[in-house]
Amino acid sequence: MTIPTNTNIAEGNAHVDVQAGVVHNVNFYEVPPDASPERRFRAGVNYLDNRVRDEALSLIEGAVAEGHVTTEVQFYRLLALLSGRTLRQLSTEDLDRLEAICTGLPHLDDRDEWAAGVKAIIRLLTPTKATEPDLVIKHIDVLGRRQRELIYGHLEALLEGTVQDEMWHRSVALAVAQRTAHHRRDRVWKFFHPEPARPRVRAVRPATVALREWLLAGTSASLFTLAVVKLAELVGSRGDLDPVLGLLAALGGLAAFWAGAADRHFRRERRRAKDAELLAPRQRRSEAPASGFAGKVDRLFNRYFRRYVPRGTDRAYWIAQTAGIRRQLRDEMVELYREQRIPAERIAWLVRHLVGDVKQRWEQDTLTAYRQELRVPGRSIVLQIGGLALVAVGSFYAVPAALASSPISGGGWLLLAVASAVPAARSTFRIVAERRRVTADEAERFVEEMARWAAYRRWQRKLADKPTDTEMAAWLEGDRKVLVDRAIQQYRLRPSHVIAHAFIEAPASSCKKARYHRGPWRYSRYQLLLFLLTDDGVRQVDIDLDFKAVTDQTTQRLNYRFDAVAAVRIDGIATQRQTFELTLVNGEPLSVRVSDPDSESEPHTDDPTKVTELSLDASGLPHTLHVLEGVAAEGKEWVKHRRRRADARLAKLSKTTRDLID
Repeated sequence: MTIPTNTNIAEGNAHVDVQAGVVHNVNFYEVPPDASPERRFRAGVNYLDNRVRDEALSLIEGAVAEGHVTTEVQFYRLLALLSGRTLRQLSTEDLDRLEAICTGLPHLDDRDEWAAGVKAIIRLLTPTKATEPDLVIKHIDVLGRRQRELIYGHLEALLEGTVQDEMWHRSVALAVAQRTAHHRRDRVWKFFHPEPARPRVRAVRPATVALREWLLAGTSASLFTLAVVKLAELVGSRGDLDPVLGLLAALGGLAAFWAGAADRHFRRERRRAKDAELLAPRQRRSEAPASGFAGKVDRLFNRYFRRYVPRGTDRAYWIAQTAGIRRQLRDEMVELYREQRIPAERIAWLVRHLVGDVKQRWEQDTLTAYRQELRVPGRSIVLQIGGLALVAVGSFYAVPAALASSPISGGGWLLLAVASAVPAARSTFRIVAERRRVTADEAERFVEEMARWAAYRRWQRKLADKPTDTEMAAWLEGDRKVLVDRAIQQYRLRPSHVIAHAFIEAPASSCKKARYHRGPWRYSRYQLLLFLLTDDGVRQVDIDLDFKAVTDQTTQRLNYRFDAVAAVRIDGIATQRQTFELTLVNGEPLSVRVSDPDSESEPHTDDPTKVTELSLDASGLPHTLHVLEGVAAEGKEWVKHRRRRADARLAKLSKTTRDLID
C-alpha cells in the first residue's frame, strides 16, 4: 500500500455527536396510501431531483405498474435506473430491468421532447465503437433545457472513452454553475434553522391584596368615618359656621394629601421593583442541567449577551451590569416555553430580539428611563403640601369648637380619627398601588407583545426564502462533482480512466442537521470519503466539506490495490447508529459513522427506519457499498467480470433498440 500525499490533517475518524436536528413539516414528499399513479410518479420525480435514487425508482415503477406510462415517465424511469452509475455498476437485475424497459418502448416521435430525451438516453447505451462521440453529444445538446440538464446531471459517468470525457466536462461545468446558484451562501443556513416559535408574553400577575390588608383598611376607614361624624355633630351643635367650614376644609385637605401621597407611594414602590430587576441575582443552590431546556436557554442568553455588546462598552462590565435583567428574561422564557415541549433552538430568535433590545436601550441610555418616568410629579407634591396646609387651617377652626362642645368626648373622637386615619391611609396606599401596578403592567405587556410580534414577523420574512430540499440536493451534488473532478485532476487522470467513483457521506463533527418531512437528513458539514476505481487500483480521498460556507479541505489521501481490500461492512441497524468499516490487508480498519439514531421530537411522525434508509439512499451509500463489496470479494477480477457482462448485455440491447433510434 502506498500513501502518497500532500495533506494529512486529521487521520482517524473521530466523531462528535450531531447537534439536534430540525424537521420542516412540509408535505413535499407526502404520498397518501390512496395516491393516484400520477401522484406517485411526481413524488418519485421529487425524490430523483433530490438524489434519493432507489426510492425514486420504486415510486416510478409503482406508477408504471398501475398503468401510468408516458414518454415522460419512461424518461425518468431510465434516469432513475442509471443515475450516478457506470454501466459496470449495474447489477444483473438492473440490466434485466433496463432491457425490459427498452423492449417495451413504443415508437418514439422526436416532436415529443420527452420521447427525444428517451432516444438520447438509448443512444448513450449504444456501444461507443459504433457511435461517433460528437454525434452523441449533439443529440443531447439539441434537447430541451430540462431534458439536457437532467442527462448531464445524472448520466455523466455512464459511458467510457471520449464520450465520457466530454459528458463529464459538461456535467462539471453545469455543477460549478449550480453549486452556488440562487444565493446559496446567503440562504443555506436557513435550511438548518428551526421554525421560529410564536412569541409569547408572560401574563400580568393579578392584583393580590392580603385579606389582612382589606380588613385593616375597612376597619380603619369605618372608625375614621365614625369619628368624623361624631366630630361633625359636636362642631355643628354650636351653631357657628366657621368651625363647620373648617372641618370640611380639613377633610378636603386630607383627601388631597391622600391622593398625592398615594401616587407617590405607587411610584416609589414601582421604581423599587424595577431597580430590583437590574440587580445581580443571588447564586442559586443548583444550576439547571445543561442538557435540559432551562440549561439550553441559559446558554442562549449567555451566548447572545456576550455577542451583542454595546458600542464602546467593555464586555465584562456589560455582562456584570446586565446580570439581573438577563436572569429575569431567562426565567420568563423558561416559564413561557418549558411545558410546551418546544426546543430551545426555536426561541433563539426571541432571545436575540430581547438581548438586542437591551443593547439598544443601553446605547440610547434608556435602560433606566423608568426612573425619570416614575419621578413624583409636581402635581402630587402640590397636593400633599397643599392638603397638609388645608388640614392645618381647617383644624385650627374645627378642633377648638369640638373640644369646647365636649372636652372629653371631643378629645376622644379626635384621637380616634387621627389613630384610624394613619393605618387606613397606609392600607389604601398599598391597595391602590397594587391596582395601578396591574394597569401599568398590562400597558407594558401590550407594548412588549407588539414588539415581539413585529420581531417575529421580521424573522419569518427573513426565513421566507429558505432553500427547498431540491436546492439542497442540487448544491450538494454540485459539490460532489467538483470534488470528484478535482481528485481526478490531482491524480492526473482522465474521466474515462475512472471505472467508477463512489462516496461514503457522513455527518461531520458538531454539525447541524435538518430535513423535510419524509425526506433525507441534510448536514451543515460532511465527512466525505471519495473512492476512485481505476485499472491500477483504488484512490481514496478524505474530505471535510463545510456545506454552509461552500469550502472543503482534504484531510487524507490513500492509494491501494484491489487485492489490498480485505473487508467492507456496515455495522448497526437502521434505527440506531450505523458505521461503515473498510479493512485493508495490512492496515488499520477505517471506520466512519454514517447514521445516528433519529431521536428528534418534533414532529416525530416519520418511521425512523424509513428516514435512515432515505438518508443513506441520498448519500449513495448502497451503491458505494455494492462496488466496494465486489472489490473486496473479487479484487480486480470484479472489474473485468463487470466489463465483460456489461458489454455482452449492451450488445444484445443495441439490437433491440436500433429501430427506436433510427
